[in-house]
Amino acid sequence: MQAYERTLGRLQCVVLDTVPDGQPVELAVVLCHGFGASGTDLVGLGPELCQRAPELIGRTRLIFPAAPLSLDEVGMPGGRAWWHLDLEALNNAMEHGEFRDQRESTPDGLDEARELLTELVEAVGTEWQLGPDSLVLGGFSQGSMIATDVALRLPEPPAALCIWSGTLLCEADWRAQAESRGALRIFQSHGRTDPILPYAAAEWLRDLLTESGLEVEFLEFPGVHTIPAEAVERTAAILQEVVNR
Repeated sequence: MQAYERTLGRLQCVVLDTVPDGQPVELAVVLCHGFGASGTDLVGLGPELCQRAPELIGRTRLIFPAAPLSLDEVGMPGGRAWWHLDLEALNNAMEHGEFRDQRESTPDGLDEARELLTELVEAVGTEWQLGPDSLVLGGFSQGSMIATDVALRLPEPPAALCIWSGTLLCEADWRAQAESRGALRIFQSHGRTDPILPYAAAEWLRDLLTESGLEVEFLEFPGVHTIPAEAVERTAAILQEVVNR
């Protein structure tokens, strides 16, 4: 497995390449990190996924884009974001155990982030000659939100969407997009004691997607804001099913 950095669209990425030179790519997996993490935060999942799904090796490229916004100026050196958050409001909510209902929220910067991730998806498809059915999108936390937004809006649906510890945003818009999306396989995981993005809001997202006719596999786990081993296992199994179709 070869790791290298390159720009796709306008986003700097780490690419984990399992495909020998001269061989066609059969599957591209784009995984987006969460708020405050570095662009390399999820790269370690690549070898884990391939270990659990060995049929990915020789056939798959995994792409880990760095979010466009630097957080150096807000005291998070090396951290990046898809859009900025009100950190004071978030910390106060966590400190006082307040429920954060973001269903009607459309974050400032979401449109720009969507444009950048869509450009990346288009670049991957064009350069490696892959159709949407050979693409999987996913992410953690804020990265799962932008992956969801893009997956619901692409001209054709990707093969699958993986939502690790996400939440429901811009409810009316996402519902309209989901209802006209057509077939889209979704894996979603969330910790029951997540203090950052409440579990109930993950259930709202699951229900919206299911009510819109999409196929959702939902994994709840007794933990906090993280990606548990069970979620990695299920994601690997889904990727293997997609590459073997």
